[in-house]
Amino acid sequence: MTDRVARLTGRAVRDGPAGHPPHATLDDGTVVVVKDASADPGAAPAEAAGLRWIAVPGGPPVPRVLGADDAVLVTELVPPGRATPGAAERFGRELATLHAAGADAFGAPPPGGPARAWIGHTRMENRPHDGPWADWFATDRVLPYLRAARDRGALDPAGAAAVDDVCGRIGALAGPDEPPARLHGDLWSGNVLWSGDGGGDGAAWLIDPAAHGGHRESDLAMLDLFGLPHLDVVLAAYDEHSPLADGWRERVHLHQLFPLLVHAVLFGGGYGAQAVAAARRLRRLP
Repeated sequence: MTDRVARLTGRAVRDGPAGHPPHATLDDGTVVVVKDASADPGAAPAEAAGLRWIAVPGGPPVPRVLGADDAVLVTELVPPGRATPGAAERFGRELATLHAAGADAFGAPPPGGPARAWIGHTRMENRPHDGPWADWFATDRVLPYLRAARDRGALDPAGAAAVDDVCGRIGALAGPDEPPARLHGDLWSGNVLWSGDGGGDGAAWLIDPAAHGGHRESDLAMLDLFGLPHLDVVLAAYDEHSPLADGWRERVHLHQLFPLLVHAVLFGGGYGAQAVAAARRLRRLP
C-alpha cells in the first residue's frame, strides 16, 4: 500500500498507512487519509468524482483528492474540531449553496463518475432521468431497495406493500417541482466532520459522498434521520438562505425511505421496520 500511495500522490511515504481511518505521512510532512475500497469495485473513483463535484465555491469545505485509482482513494486530512452553533449556521448556508449548484438531471452522476456507484457497501445506480423527481425517486431509489430488503427478509409482505403504496401515490406526496440539486447523497452525521479550520467558529466538512442529482430535501432528511449537532440551527440558516417549499417537514419521511431501505438491505429488519413506519405515516397524509 505504501508504494501505491506514493504513486497516487507523487510523493514518497515516510510513515504508514496505519490507524483508523488509515493515515500516512508523506515525505514533506503532509498527513493524508488513505481509503482502501477494494472490497467495493469502482467505489474509489466514484467517491473521488463525487468529492470533486461537491467542492463548489461557497459550499461546505471538502477534502482535496490527492490521488485515486480503481481501489484506493487518498485525500487531505480534515483538521479536527468540534460542533458549534456558529459552524452549524455556516454549514446551513453552505449546504444551500452546494444544492443550488445543480445537476444535469435527477439521477445524474458527477462528471467522470460511473453510472454504477455505491452508497455504503451496496450498489447505487446513477442514471439521468428526464421526468419529474417523484418518478425517478420511486423507480431508481425506493423500489430497487424495497425489493432487495424484502428478498432478504427485512420487510414482511404487508410492510413491503405499505412502501409500494407510497410509491404508487408519490406524485401527490412530493410537493412542488424543483430543479435537480447537487446532492452529497449520503449525508448522515458521520460524513460531516466538524473542524476548527476555517477561522471563527470553525466549519463542517463533507466526506464520503454518494453524489448525484436529486432533491435537496433528501440531504436534509438524512441529516434528520441520524441526528446532527445543532441541526435546528443548520436548518434555520439553510431556510433563510434558500427558502424551503411549504410542507417540507411533512415530506421528511418520504425522503428518508431511501436511506432506511439501504440500511435494511445492509443491516436487516430494524431499519426495515422504520421504513414501514415512515410509509404508514405517509399513507395518512391527505
